[in-house]
Amino acid sequence: MAETLKKEGKFTYLELGEGTPIIILHGLMGGLSNFDGVSNFFPEKGYKILIPELPIYKMTVLKTNVKNFAKYVKDFIDHTGNEDVILLGNSLGGHIGLLCTKLFPEKIKALVITGSSGLYESAMGESYPKRGDRDYIQKKAENVFYDPTVATKEIVDDVYDTVNDRNKLIRTLAIAKSAIRHNMAKDLPSMKTPTCIIWGKNDNVTPPEVADEFHELLPDSNLYWIDKCGHAAMMEHPDTFNDLLYAWLQERKF
Repeated sequence: MAETLKKEGKFTYLELGEGTPIIILHGLMGGLSNFDGVSNFFPEKGYKILIPELPIYKMTVLKTNVKNFAKYVKDFIDHTGNEDVILLGNSLGGHIGLLCTKLFPEKIKALVITGSSGLYESAMGESYPKRGDRDYIQKKAENVFYDPTVATKEIVDDVYDTVNDRNKLIRTLAIAKSAIRHNMAKDLPSMKTPTCIIWGKNDNVTPPEVADEFHELLPDSNLYWIDKCGHAAMMEHPDTFNDLLYAWLQERKF
């Protein structure tokens, strides 16, 4: 995937296909490859997939917060010349997508969230260990998924390297604290953007009641469940995730 990344100014991103733009926002520990299932499916259905690398470890610590990442996404939308985009975010990426939609509703015609932070306080702190040996990190990584084998050695190594890199650790904690502070419960009822909520029934990080609350608070939302599924539905059950999202986009005529 690295070979196909575009680098333009402050933006590094993957672009696939032509058509209605879907901008994908990865989570704190999530790489672009987490969305391989989405990237392989939607370009053939008439959608353009754009996945920017969020500069989580590149901003100064003071600027490492949800609001600045929301502004970064807005700048990315402007940079790529897209209008009326669909935002799709997992975990922290969902939170950034929600705030970007609140701040810049004219840019976004639809929002898709899965395992999103923004309502549930321990979502960030519990799932991202501060330090620890590799076995502890592995257990934490496995807890993100219903099927622990999805937490491959590559994923565990990546998390281990991140929490043992002082600069990355400081920024990880900064964004986690920002996400906890930036609870969106009061904002959601005024957000009219059509929202598709796809959630794992067995999500240990953002439990099912979080999805219910998002659905209840967002005025124009649909909620879909995936069984035997944890925090990253698009990774554990890519085919089901794609089918649910595609059906919703068709039904909404996006």
